[in-house]
Amino acid sequence: MKFGKVPDPAAVEYQLPVEPLANRARLDRYELGVGEERPRIYIGATGWSMKEWVGRWYPEGARSADYLTHYGELFNTIELNTTHYRIPSPEMVARWYDSVPADFRFCPKLPQFISHSRDLGRGDGGLQKFVAALDSFREKLGCAFIQLPPYFGADRLEVLRAFLGRWPQVLPLAVEVRHPSWFSDPFATEALMDTLAAHKTAAVITDVAGRRDVLHGYVTAPRTMVRFVGNGLIDSDFTRLAEWGERLREWNLPETFIFPHEPDNVLAPDAAAWLADHLTALDFAETRGPAPRQGPEQMSLF
Repeated sequence: MKFGKVPDPAAVEYQLPVEPLANRARLDRYELGVGEERPRIYIGATGWSMKEWVGRWYPEGARSADYLTHYGELFNTIELNTTHYRIPSPEMVARWYDSVPADFRFCPKLPQFISHSRDLGRGDGGLQKFVAALDSFREKLGCAFIQLPPYFGADRLEVLRAFLGRWPQVLPLAVEVRHPSWFSDPFATEALMDTLAAHKTAAVITDVAGRRDVLHGYVTAPRTMVRFVGNGLIDSDFTRLAEWGERLREWNLPETFIFPHEPDNVLAPDAAAWLADHLTALDFAETRGPAPRQGPEQMSLF
């Protein structure tokens, strides 16, 4: 992911932001209580078509037609970017559905013709077609997400509010904003987060070296979505993932979807495997992650 890329990521000071004041009241409503099921943390990558994983993560000689099946054995969710470019047919969704285990959750990205349109797809029927396609994921639908373009600023809050009013609230949704105006003005930030919370919509949190403002730390729904951008498994990748483990334990949300990005996606399973092992050691949530078939041992933070 090129967004937020810097020449020397090792020089960046990484730390999670101070907890926003608004979080406490929302967490009191969302977090699981004593005696309830444990939180579920879904860990995934951004695609399954990775021939570079064959032999290390996928079986030796794995066919490309079987990559999703092998992916589903490693991860329990995916940031499904394919849907950003076209609405999948019911037959395609059915094949995806049948290829992964029962605990797997798809997180489809809204089509570009909706997210990048002037009115977020109002009136052209595209949103209804996409929502109909989501029905085919059935219980394996995790959380759909819309990535608003970099020019979609805080002055367009009413456009976003109207879109959220059209979105069916029975379908989980997360919103990612990137324009600096959402975060440079605290009133704009609070207005955005209040709007998302009113519609039970998660605010995507992006942890990337060159844009620390989008690491906002707000919880606006009973779930969150974290897009973690690593830097090739340098030391700070692991300290940052460890800090995320602690933060997710504090939040105690019913669901979290976290996607460790690494350059060209090649090392994403390494980051995901480390995170899954770390979360297992913390022992507060249900999760799973990749285990290598062969090759070097996973890196340790300690």
